Amino acid sequence: MKSVLITGCSSGIGLCLAHGLKQKGYMVFATARDDADVKNLKNIGFDACKLDLSSSDSINEAVSYIYSKVDSLYALINNGAYGQVGALEDISRGVLESQFQTNVFGWHELTNLILPQMKINNTGRIIYLSSVLGFVAMPFRGAYNSSKFAIEGLVDTLRLELASTNIQLSLIQPGPIESEFRANAYKAFVKNVDMNSSDYQKSYEKMIKRLNSDELADFTLPAEAVLKCTIHALEAKTAKIHYFVTFPTKLFAALKRILPPILMDKILNKAGGGGAR
Repeated sequence: MKSVLITGCSSGIGLCLAHGLKQKGYMVFATARDDADVKNLKNIGFDACKLDLSSSDSINEAVSYIYSKVDSLYALINNGAYGQVGALEDISRGVLESQFQTNVFGWHELTNLILPQMKINNTGRIIYLSSVLGFVAMPFRGAYNSSKFAIEGLVDTLRLELASTNIQLSLIQPGPIESEFRANAYKAFVKNVDMNSSDYQKSYEKMIKRLNSDELADFTLPAEAVLKCTIHALEAKTAKIHYFVTFPTKLFAALKRILPPILMDKILNKAGGGGAR
């Protein structure tokens, strides 16, 4: 039985992947940041443990727990992340550091702890849940944008460095997916951005309306769309390097290839609600 570690399994994509891969016969280690979510995962039948990506101690404890159960992992799925929205002018250094602690540094540290045993076995899959915002930027998403751009750079480099091994790396790049992501992004915005003293109040009003609406419903796919790509990345003889999920992701990938940057900026600014102050 092949074993897989998945981060961020409290809800949404992570929980869907945990259920789907367990049904496919994988030995799933489902992790979450909060104790209550870990308890819930255990109650519904998962081998679960706490893993807070912002804490080195938590990451090391989780890996130690997993290696007490198995000698090695076949796959690591880096999924746990959150989106900090707000104009970059309104994002403090501390808030940006927190975004990177979870979305970048935690993934990097966890991957480096798993890699040695994969290299000994000379096999394995590492899957990174990136985003359409990992290759195109939108206004008021700079913290999240930059974290995903960073992940894509790390993965592209690591893939080159592991080229002599049989370890395969894949980036899954979703657009809008049914999850708690937008609701959690709104909570992070309220916590960390002083809207009332910002130059971007009108833009924030529009952004908040979108975060709390189903404006993207026509383009939003269920998390099972990500599961389908994940299964291919785990089981195909040669996994794809990039998996584009949802129409907006495929559209922006195509537009970025063919449009000049100035025109692309206008499209992205409009799509992201930029311009109004």
